[in-house]
Amino acid sequence: MKPAVKHWRVAFREHEGHRFKFFESDRAVLACSGVGSQAGRRAAEAMIALYAPESVASIGFAGALEPGLKTGDLFVPRWVIDAGDSSRAETTNGKGTLVSSRSIADEEQKRRLAKAYGAQAVDMESAAVARVAEIHGLGFLAVKAISDELGFPMPPMDPFVRADGQFETWKFAAYCAIRPWLWPSVLRLAKNTARASQSLCRWLNQYNEPEFLKNNPDEVHPISKTPH
Repeated sequence: MKPAVKHWRVAFREHEGHRFKFFESDRAVLACSGVGSQAGRRAAEAMIALYAPESVASIGFAGALEPGLKTGDLFVPRWVIDAGDSSRAETTNGKGTLVSSRSIADEEQKRRLAKAYGAQAVDMESAAVARVAEIHGLGFLAVKAISDELGFPMPPMDPFVRADGQFETWKFAAYCAIRPWLWPSVLRLAKNTARASQSLCRWLNQYNEPEFLKNNPDEVHPISKTPH
C-alpha cells in the first residue's frame, strides 16, 4: 500500500491508549490496523473518533475460497460473515460473501469455511470493522485483494502475530530459515502479496482521483472525511 499513499500527509495520533499512524489525503484517511479482528476494531474506532468519517472500509488481503479467484483479483463482497459467531453484515456495494476468521486460514480451513458459509474469500478483519461501522450508523465497504489462492500451502503464521496485530517478520524469517521445506511457499506468498498490494494500490489511486465519484455515483465513500 505504500506506493499509493507516498504523497499523503502522515499523522500520528492516539486513541484509548493506542498510537496510530494515519495517512491523510483531501478525500480520505487511511490507517494500517494490523492483523486480526481486535486490531481492525481498534483502528476503526480510532478512525471514527478522530476523523468523523461518512463511511468506513476494510481494505486489505484475503484468501480465495473458490478456484475462480486468482492472485491479485479484487473482491468486493456484498456480505461479510464473522466465523466466530456467524453474525452477518451487509455492505453498501459488492457481490458475494466474505467470511472473517480468527486465524490465518490454511488449505483445510479454507475448504471448511467455504462449505459452512458459502463464501468466496476469507480475511480476518472485515467483520470486526463492519460491526463498528454498524454501531456508529455508518456505511461499510470491504475491498480485498486475493493474496493466496485456494489450495495454496500456507506456512504457519499465526504464532508470529502479536496481540496488538503486528506481524513479527524477523521471528518468522528466522523460523523459516532452518526449515527449507517452507521456502517455496514463503517465497511464493511474498510474490503473491506484492501482486495483491499492487491491485489495492491501483484501486486506492483510482478512488482518490476527483473524477472517481463523478463517474461512479453509486460507489461508497470509504474512509472519507467530513469537517469536524
